Amino acid sequence: MRERAALATPQAPREDLRPAALRVEGVSKRYGRVLAVDNVSLTIAEGEFFTLLGPSGSGKTTLLRLIAGFERPDSGRIELGGKDVTAVPPYARATNTVFQDYALFPHMSVAANIEYGLKVRHLAREDRRRRVAEGLTLVRLVGLGHRQPSQLSGGQRQRVALARAIVNQPEVLLLDEPLGALDLKLRQEMQIELKRIQRELGITFIYVTHDQDEALTMSDRVAVLAGGRIEQLGSPVDLYERPTNEFVAGFIGVSNVIDRDGRRLVVRPERIRLLDPGETPGPGTHLEDGTVQDVIYAGMVTRYAVQLDRGGRLLVVEQNRESAAGADDLRGRKVRLAWRPDQAFDISAPQAERSEQ
Repeated sequence: MRERAALATPQAPREDLRPAALRVEGVSKRYGRVLAVDNVSLTIAEGEFFTLLGPSGSGKTTLLRLIAGFERPDSGRIELGGKDVTAVPPYARATNTVFQDYALFPHMSVAANIEYGLKVRHLAREDRRRRVAEGLTLVRLVGLGHRQPSQLSGGQRQRVALARAIVNQPEVLLLDEPLGALDLKLRQEMQIELKRIQRELGITFIYVTHDQDEALTMSDRVAVLAGGRIEQLGSPVDLYERPTNEFVAGFIGVSNVIDRDGRRLVVRPERIRLLDPGETPGPGTHLEDGTVQDVIYAGMVTRYAVQLDRGGRLLVVEQNRESAAGADDLRGRKVRLAWRPDQAFDISAPQAERSEQ
């Protein structure tokens, strides 16, 4: 594995020029009758923040374990840095893994935890100390190296686990739902920190989560999995703005699905407008009449549940730029909804055959 000049050296090559850090080709894994990973192929570029997103049982964690070498595929091939590692054990792969439960040694100090992997590799003491200091600086824990893990908050312990993995200078860092044990506020803060660290280091991150907000916030690209297969692979914008099927549309954000004129349409709640009385919509605008069944005030936004006259039910979200004190007055009222045709996704056509992207 090549040595990095320094832990915090940024690497930001253009994505279209970057070589592949990882290739997965036709990989499958079965546990008894359960096909956990079903003929998955994907390529991840060097320096990319790539997320495997899906519900429980979708195959995302199994796929990560196959990449790490904790499991061996029944079929297919895995390459790291252009080398076939399908049968290579975890300790011999240029990867490190950060887990949700931190897996820190409770009897060791923070510095000793970070240093442990370097000792196993028999690095010189001066090199170990230098890398530990760099790691503490990177995760913003300078001055806490002498503490025990029990003296740290959950977020700080997760930073120690991250530093311990990073100081080994892996080509690919694997993260298995690392923020799942944190509360919402701390999880959001750590999302920003993880992205900052990844950008500074230029290390390829492969991140597993079931949380769509994490995936959209941090990732360069996301693979949405279900039933062991990739339903869609693309940038966060692609997945949200152009979902290829109803599963992706429903799993990424909140979606409305209605059937109109032989087509099955998906429209996001924030794309729908409640027209003011007497307002004339622009030409080509799609219109729906209905009755407001419920009004839900949620601070920054108000949500309206509308039963449509032509059948179906839509959720409409409006930002509260001014006071929403009168929103409840719409409950039980007839309203007209509007959206532009280009703001609805047609998912009635047969889904294109999945292929490597």
